[in-house]
Amino acid sequence: MSEHHHELTQENEKKTLFVIIFTVLAMFAEIAYGYFTNSMALLADGYHMGTHALALGLTFAAYVLIRKFAGSEKFPNGTDKIGTLTAYTSSIFLGFTGVWIIIEAVQRFFNPLQIRFDEAILVAVIGLVVNVVCILIMEGKHHHHDHEHEDYNFKAAYYHILADALTSILAIGALLIGKYFNFVCLDSVIGILGGILILKWAIGLLTNTVKILIDMKD
Repeated sequence: MSEHHHELTQENEKKTLFVIIFTVLAMFAEIAYGYFTNSMALLADGYHMGTHALALGLTFAAYVLIRKFAGSEKFPNGTDKIGTLTAYTSSIFLGFTGVWIIIEAVQRFFNPLQIRFDEAILVAVIGLVVNVVCILIMEGKHHHHDHEHEDYNFKAAYYHILADALTSILAIGALLIGKYFNFVCLDSVIGILGGILILKWAIGLLTNTVKILIDMKD
């Protein structure tokens, strides 16, 4: 591992830890306030944040293992593939998220539910604020033009946060239109489009990590 790549990995590990702490704090705050106000929307979003905290936890665990086994005889070819394997696993979670959003949106399109617009918009805004802060923490040098040494572990975590921010933005737009123009179906349509985009990110990440894991050349 080059000195530059080692420094970048350490930087990404620190960023991931900060994002995990912030996400977990926001998760507990939403769950606590959800119970206090009997808000199912806040509770649901709080537990949803928990799934992202789990994905981020996998990313951080990979960095710990990479550090622990750096230079170890058990890994004669280096420890980079630990992070790649974690990114591969995370991309599968991301794919399931996209599929789940699409299925949920299709079901709601044919069986629309009564939406509590004010509460739902509040939850979406809180979620967006949390994700924007996380994106600002993670932004920086996570892009690397050398695909062989690109930190897909960090990229996977970044995509999870980006996907959540995207769904929050789309939800806010759809909810505002639904509230003021009574166009409720738009919520489902935008959900389907968002799910497809997330699925596209997941497939791209999955493809890149598989190529590295099986040592496949472009």
